[in-house]
Amino acid sequence: MRNSIKILNGLSKHSPQVNYKYERLYRILFNQEMFFNAYQRIYAKPGNMTAGSDGKTIDGMSLERINKLIEVLRNETYQPQPVRRVYIPKKNGKMRPLGIPTFDDKLVQEVIRMILEAIYEGQFLDCSHGFRPKRSCHTALTKIQKTFTGAKWFIEGDIKGFFDGINHDILISILQERISDERFIRLIRKFLRAGYVEEWTFYKTYSGTPQGGIVSPILANIYLDKLDRYVKDYIKCFDKGIKKKPNEARLKLDTKKKMAMQKLKVVKNENERLCVVKQLKAIDKERLSITSNDEMDDSFKRMKYVRYADDFIIGVIGSKEDSKRIKEDIKNFLESKLKLELSEEKTLITHTQRAAKFLGYEILVNKSNLAKRDKMGRMIRSFNKKVYLKLSMDTIKKKLLDFGVLEIKMNKGKEVWKAREHRKSINNDDLEILQKFNYTLRGFHNYYAIANNSSLLHSFKYIMQYSMYRTFAGKYKTSVAKIAQKYKINGEFTISYLNRKSEVKTQTFYNENFKRRRPVENTQLDIKSIIYHANRTSLIDRLKAEKCEICGEQGALDMHHVRKLKNLDGKGYADKLMIARRRKTIALCRSCHQKTHAGKMD
Repeated sequence: MRNSIKILNGLSKHSPQVNYKYERLYRILFNQEMFFNAYQRIYAKPGNMTAGSDGKTIDGMSLERINKLIEVLRNETYQPQPVRRVYIPKKNGKMRPLGIPTFDDKLVQEVIRMILEAIYEGQFLDCSHGFRPKRSCHTALTKIQKTFTGAKWFIEGDIKGFFDGINHDILISILQERISDERFIRLIRKFLRAGYVEEWTFYKTYSGTPQGGIVSPILANIYLDKLDRYVKDYIKCFDKGIKKKPNEARLKLDTKKKMAMQKLKVVKNENERLCVVKQLKAIDKERLSITSNDEMDDSFKRMKYVRYADDFIIGVIGSKEDSKRIKEDIKNFLESKLKLELSEEKTLITHTQRAAKFLGYEILVNKSNLAKRDKMGRMIRSFNKKVYLKLSMDTIKKKLLDFGVLEIKMNKGKEVWKAREHRKSINNDDLEILQKFNYTLRGFHNYYAIANNSSLLHSFKYIMQYSMYRTFAGKYKTSVAKIAQKYKINGEFTISYLNRKSEVKTQTFYNENFKRRRPVENTQLDIKSIIYHANRTSLIDRLKAEKCEICGEQGALDMHHVRKLKNLDGKGYADKLMIARRRKTIALCRSCHQKTHAGKMD
């Protein structure tokens, strides 16, 4: 049996060759090692303990279950189950449909995803940042900050109902450009047409990929790679000129300064020299208020583009008419070639002096006369025309309101913010309350740490901190002052607790400084081929050992899974073992597995 890592690396080697066609991919699905690798990648996700439409979860995973999957794939009788549709709230108050596949389908999808990633990752362009290895929202934002310098207009792009609007026939034709294996293509089509179940009613799917499916993100990137390549070619035609024409007023000042410098060299009288120096300072001050290039020069144009999933942003050095034309051309391309529609509500053309919204940040281009000396001692406007990543107070307010710790009152027409207790946590354990606040604060800080005004996070922390105090005060029916006095050690709010070894441990309230973190330095993330490495793990070895970890019986095993270790009460023997080993899995024989679920394994 071929090693799965070697298979993926073999596929990845040809990925940058866009004209290379892959054959005989379907037989990779007969490789047991590929399923072991897929299982290892996804087993720890808590969502795997949510049942799909067949009522099953990851619990009870076994070699027999994998072998059955391979067998039905081999004889092509495999049929994906319809996903179970649920709805989750969106930021705008609407509901987003989410598809929950069965775990067996998740496993097959993960194998397909690994194959597709190996094939397409080297083909994707540097402008794409969503759902890709070594890329994130931060790499997209950093790319904008590094490359959108001097932009005059932003085009904020949003594709309406993208995941539900993907045309199956177009997606299949895109896949066939690189994949020459009809069995593999048919399998992907089966997943696309599997349908969904909502309130016990089956619905067919004629377009789109289910949000929540493991293979959906990479299929979305493959689909929108066509847009990326269209914009790349569009930029080649749009960009013109080497640099902008010099500003005539600035040239006159440069000449004036040059003459003053020459005069300074020959003047001997001290009073005259002081006058010349004063003149030079006045010239430097005036120069800093005037751009070196002609801002109205229409012979110089530039266009930059960054995409994250179905959201994209374009920076334009040009006129508003240019921006309108770009938007219209992209709209026409999406409609004619990909059967997609731009959201008129969210696709906006914004002047860069006003904020464009992208990935939760507000993005502006600075117009500033603030100057500092460069390495040569020259005064330069180092902040002018640079991209500014901004965390807004509205974002902070929304997060606090969503978390349920902010009360807003009006005083003389102005908002007054006041921390309130977190009512959902008021009856929790002390450590759980502290951890809830710490996790939320740390997550928000980590995401907005690259904002130029990250110090604004102090306001967020202040409300969170006093909300936590009020939560403890509400729990113990006392005052905030007494809570602070009771729990503060060396000026820090501290909770003491016993760990599993009965050792006294402490945890403090999140107290990191909010100084801006440096963004990702390397914005050249264009990976020509991805290299896969084997991850050493005992998970598969324990399953293949065919020895029960409780009774020691040899034979077929089931892998017992739990969603979270903290949910275990430690009463059953299996629970005790999992807590002691700090594992969410344990390999059991069928008898011990049944007893564990029945609560009879003491």
